[in-house]
Amino acid sequence: MIEIIPAIDIIDGKCVRLTKGDYASQTTYSPSPVDMVKRFVDHGFTRVHAVDLTGARLGHPSALTTLEKMAAVNGAHIEWGGGLKTDQDLRDLFNAGGSWAVIGSVAARQPLLFNHWLSRYGGDTMILGADMRDGRIAVSGWTADEEDLTADDLIHRFRPLGLSQVIVTDISRDGMLQGPNFDLYTTLRDTHPDIIFTVSGGISSMADIERLNTLGLHRVIMGKALYEGHITLSDLQKFSENAH
Repeated sequence: MIEIIPAIDIIDGKCVRLTKGDYASQTTYSPSPVDMVKRFVDHGFTRVHAVDLTGARLGHPSALTTLEKMAAVNGAHIEWGGGLKTDQDLRDLFNAGGSWAVIGSVAARQPLLFNHWLSRYGGDTMILGADMRDGRIAVSGWTADEEDLTADDLIHRFRPLGLSQVIVTDISRDGMLQGPNFDLYTTLRDTHPDIIFTVSGGISSMADIERLNTLGLHRVIMGKALYEGHITLSDLQKFSENAH
């Protein structure tokens, strides 16, 4: 059964969502990421995807104090991304209570460093964040593209080092509530059957979730559809830990 991973994007300590990664399109939904984590965990969704959007744009973490409070919620396990660029950034992340590190820009631009992190922390802890725009990898908070790099390229590069988890975000669908790019994810799944893929971007309805589950996708990140009430946590209850 597919695993539901609620998302929290953070700017200035508040829960926000962007549309297609555009910082100018910011909508603020809740002043307290910690309260959101408590809601998710209470409904049985203990793995939470969090992105430090300010950190992603600046190139260094800016919300680790918030992470520390989120991770302190009983039962919560946080996968965290945004601005993680150095060994010290990772140490700070794990010291703050993060369970997983989501790495995008470093994997694309400093592959030897990501190799080192995979070797040191393992594929159970390090997650490749493959953010895609028009089939190419986007970096630095989606403000720049790597013209000659695809998700396939990154997976082939890092799988020999133990890569096992990849979050693939279709930026063109992110925040649009138009449904995910099903063909993209099924192609990746078929090409790399040993990789656990997380679907990210475009979820609009329970029908999307049911279809992804039927297709055998492992995980899906839920963002705007949850925050705007298109899907409720109660709707998702059969996919939660409480139902298992």
